[in-house]
Amino acid sequence: MLVLYGLTIFIGAALLFVVQPMMGRLVLPLLGGSPAVWNTAMVFYQAMLLGGYAYAHFATRWLGVRRQAALHTVVLLLPLLALPIAIPLGWTPPVTQNPIPWLLALLGVMVGLPFFAVSATSPLLQRWFSASGHPDAADPYFLYAASNCGSLLALVSYPVFIEPHLRLSQQTRWWTIGYGVLVVLMAICSLCVWRSSREVAPEGRAGVETLDAQKRVPPNDSMTAGRRWRWVLLAFVPCSLMLCVTTYITSEVAPIPLLWVIPLAIYLLVFILVFARQQWVPHRWMVHVLPFVVAVLVYTLTAHILSPIRWVIGLHLVCQFVISMVCLGELANDRPSPGHLTEFYLWLSVGGVLGGMFNALLAPVIFSSVTEYPVTLVLACWLTPSLWTCSNSRRQRIFDFAIPVVIGLLTANVTSVLRDWPGLSYLTKMALMYGTPLVVCLLFLRRRLRFALSIGCVCLAGSLMPGFQDLTLRVERSFFGVNRISLDPTGRFLWLTHGNTIHGIQHLDPSLRGEPLAYYIRSGPFGQAYAALDGALKQSVGVVGLGAGALASYGRRGERWTFFEIDPVVERMARDRRYFSFLNDCPANVEVVLGDARLSLQKARDGEFGILVLDAYSSDTIPLHLMTREAMALYLRKLAPDGVLIFHISNRRLILESVLGVLAQNAGLACAAQVEGASDFLGTGKIGSKWVVMAPRAESLGSLTSDARWQSPPKRLKTQLWTDDYASIFSVFIW
Repeated sequence: MLVLYGLTIFIGAALLFVVQPMMGRLVLPLLGGSPAVWNTAMVFYQAMLLGGYAYAHFATRWLGVRRQAALHTVVLLLPLLALPIAIPLGWTPPVTQNPIPWLLALLGVMVGLPFFAVSATSPLLQRWFSASGHPDAADPYFLYAASNCGSLLALVSYPVFIEPHLRLSQQTRWWTIGYGVLVVLMAICSLCVWRSSREVAPEGRAGVETLDAQKRVPPNDSMTAGRRWRWVLLAFVPCSLMLCVTTYITSEVAPIPLLWVIPLAIYLLVFILVFARQQWVPHRWMVHVLPFVVAVLVYTLTAHILSPIRWVIGLHLVCQFVISMVCLGELANDRPSPGHLTEFYLWLSVGGVLGGMFNALLAPVIFSSVTEYPVTLVLACWLTPSLWTCSNSRRQRIFDFAIPVVIGLLTANVTSVLRDWPGLSYLTKMALMYGTPLVVCLLFLRRRLRFALSIGCVCLAGSLMPGFQDLTLRVERSFFGVNRISLDPTGRFLWLTHGNTIHGIQHLDPSLRGEPLAYYIRSGPFGQAYAALDGALKQSVGVVGLGAGALASYGRRGERWTFFEIDPVVERMARDRRYFSFLNDCPANVEVVLGDARLSLQKARDGEFGILVLDAYSSDTIPLHLMTREAMALYLRKLAPDGVLIFHISNRRLILESVLGVLAQNAGLACAAQVEGASDFLGTGKIGSKWVVMAPRAESLGSLTSDARWQSPPKRLKTQLWTDDYASIFSVFIW
């Protein structure tokens, strides 16, 4: 029986965590590669998980175990009407409005019913097991580890094994088969419940008096409002922290594809550890370590330390692990008897949903940067249990609020004085400005509220100070990420960045304002390619990806330039005359079309563009749907008979020229590529870049066919033809 229940829970959890990335791949062609797509999808999954847990709790409470088991067999059959999973016809995202409500509705239509049915598997089976009369029925929570093992295995397997070897249509078909297997196993478990001679009342307790000898603490059945809210907060922090770490690392440190897998894997691993029968990592150790790792992490956040990348990423992940171990360890230690098991998981799910909503829905609206990260750290410090007893007098409670304010004010004043102090190295300034206050914060470990607020005030003081490396002039955050306009340290250039990827530079010298810089400099690959092309092709130019609008500097009177941009914030910044003037000064007829480029291009006339520039791949969260066989067919339809495609594929982690080489070969196109070495853009304004040009006829490429700087794209044995149904980041990833 134990094997049957464990296997069923394992398969149910695996199905949940396979469908999540699979759904992401299905909807990415509609919304691009934004990390916000994943965060919004996480909110949906957590909400559906909450619905499944609520159903498990109330159905068992009202019907009892045996009748509820019969009901659930029927519930499991309903999703078969919605399978296999596919995007309904006619669903297109809004262009100018926030796409979050649309995405949530789409996910609900596509996968809501099967996800709801599967999400109830773990709490229901644990509750059924508690009524089975098995010797371990008194403490069924260890089965939660089997659930998280299935989740973790599925999470790792998807990018490593499933995505590289199965097309999306095959993935949905195999998922449907897996769901059928789950239905059969759940039906067998339901029969076992009915054959059991024990029936536990809906509010009863199963075997509480025979606790397992390895259980750490006896169950506490005092179900108070305060206890429930504590469960919610303890579940809120790890979920929010997982999304904070993902967003911060991928936008500020190193936007590495698939990096989101690691924080989620840590989140699942912690669940396995804290709910296991044996305590592998002592909870008391984690409580002791937490304040110190938080202090070190806050120092890197306030001092804007982003390298060495491996150590910085490692620190963020270690801090996530420690905080999650403390919070979820507190939850595991406070778990009630099996009679309240489904309610316990219900409140745990509420905390997860609130954490996801805070990060995905609320934070992008109220914060211009990833401010939710320090907020979550402060909450984690406050929730950390105190290991020492201390006075709780009125005077001490006043000091709990007054001392953090003093620390924050002192930090802000010291920072304003020292940031421009001559003769001090950068590291010395950082140590004095932020290191010293954080050491002082560690003196308040006996007062968890005082320590948490002191950490928060140091973070606040640090956020109010301008950066050392550049001066940020404007920051806006949208569904697609954080965009910044900054002045470089030399005071010569303005640049637009998305996370830490530069999307445009303009000279401040009035005589040089019209010169394209960065990847688009006239002496670079794009300048060479554009100069070599026939003038007739330049009458109508399409550009996917706007950035600061630097490519518009190539436009001439009488020409028509159409930019396709998915983020309205980017267009507002590019048109703001206080910063960039490329669009406003361009003598050509310039139009910006908002929305996903592939959807927008479908509305353009066939043969409309003489030149089509694809400039959407410089970030490492690339929109895969813009580099597939079907996308290439669309580009060729919109291209004039002698037209030319120009791809900008500068990327720190992906070798995309091999993908384009395979696509060009499949379409029978002439193709050439150039990889230009890195440059010192602070001195010259030039950034090394990679470009690929294609055309139906080699003659259309002009002198590029005889230019030694342009060569055929390199071939990689692992690179296969990318289609809407198949694309694998692993095949082109730089390890």
